Amino acid sequence: MVLHPPPHQHEQFILKSALYSRLLVLSLTITWRILASPYDSSAPLNLPCLTANHTLASALENGIVWDSVYFVRIAQCGGYEYEQTYAFLPLLPISISFLSRFLSPIFAPFVGHRAVLAFSGYLICNVAFVFAALYLYRDPEIALRATILFCFNPASIFYSSIYSESLYALLSFAGLYYFVKGGNNLASLFFALSGCARSNGVLNAGYLCFQTMHRAYNAMFQQKRTALALGTVIAGALRSVFVFAPFVAFQAYGYYNMCKGRLPDELRPWCKARVPLLYNYIQSHYWGVGFLKYFQLKQLPNFLLASPVLSVALYSVVYYAKSRPENFFSLGFRTSIEEKSSGVVFLSDDFYRSKKAGNVDKSSVKAKENSNLTKRKKVTEGAVGEVHMAEPATRPGYFSACVLPFVLHLAFMAATAFFVMHVQVATRFLSSSPPVYWFSSYIMAHPTKYHRWGYVIWAYSAAYIFLGSLLFSNFYPFT
Repeated sequence: MVLHPPPHQHEQFILKSALYSRLLVLSLTITWRILASPYDSSAPLNLPCLTANHTLASALENGIVWDSVYFVRIAQCGGYEYEQTYAFLPLLPISISFLSRFLSPIFAPFVGHRAVLAFSGYLICNVAFVFAALYLYRDPEIALRATILFCFNPASIFYSSIYSESLYALLSFAGLYYFVKGGNNLASLFFALSGCARSNGVLNAGYLCFQTMHRAYNAMFQQKRTALALGTVIAGALRSVFVFAPFVAFQAYGYYNMCKGRLPDELRPWCKARVPLLYNYIQSHYWGVGFLKYFQLKQLPNFLLASPVLSVALYSVVYYAKSRPENFFSLGFRTSIEEKSSGVVFLSDDFYRSKKAGNVDKSSVKAKENSNLTKRKKVTEGAVGEVHMAEPATRPGYFSACVLPFVLHLAFMAATAFFVMHVQVATRFLSSSPPVYWFSSYIMAHPTKYHRWGYVIWAYSAAYIFLGSLLFSNFYPFT
């Protein structure tokens, strides 16, 4: 259960794991597609586009199932034809369309344009997954084991299919990487792009809001610098607005196409709303998404299907809260300023500016930084992925203070998946949340204390990979 590759080979190990995991999933998908008969074979029967006619036919088209049908059709037809298609954000279709323009002159005469679109989608999603794994590895001390878990996560089938999960994970992890490193402008850019891939990308603005809140508090009450606090709030607000902007722009695009220039009796109900949100209407009207709407007895199997990932998410949040209660329930405000500074997530630039201004005792800060560096070295020089037991206030890795915003983000997403969404989607909805893998890595790093749970986590991942490749590829319901 413990991984021990030499440190200089870690990135190569991650790269190989990501590639092998994608080959495994694609091989299983092809095998099950050959051996089993699809429950619904209507996906390849693609109607001609409203705007253009294209050649249809290819073995690749058999893999265009479920939401892949929408993504490929949007790319194929060059736009959104029907109201419900606006539930699928544009980044993946645009990427597919862009890449297919380079591949079509070579391959379209042999396999057809739609097959080229499908191949482009598969290529984009699988390559994006590999880079997402590399970005996830670059952050915390426990990243190696956590990234291996991500490579073989229970929702793997969606990361190798024409779904937006891979692109979202890549952009989200890249944004988190630059956010942790203090590059807030780059982080904002990647967070905004993640909102072009999936609607929950706008939730990444929460990280910027959390940081802004702490920086402003530190500037106002610790440094007594009102102007700095005001500037911090303005900068944080602008970055958050920038993250929301692509999603809002897409809603405006939908309103312009579906509502403008139509007679009053032709307007859809959402067009007449005070705040015309197309996305919310589509989710509620076509898919029945809403608060407690899924709490029905007939949906019990879907709750059971989602129970493993929801349990891991819940336990990871509860375990962190119990280990760091003062930090968790105070939203990090009772964490020492030196400990906050060890994680760029909290104070970063403001803290170091205060050091230069002489507002913080430099010798004590230097000693604290050396102490933190020593702790990090002890972690990385030991068994890879292992988190040594220590007092809650000084624990590295998953229990460090800078992990708090990630845990709060996971808690919000898990609550949304359980109370609002189709609960079975939680398996893939939470699969892009780093704390799920960090906490699982922490459990697996303590085989004497959590001996059986490590095997349970691997068994759960393996079972869902095999089950997902069988059911999903043959158009049977799965998460």
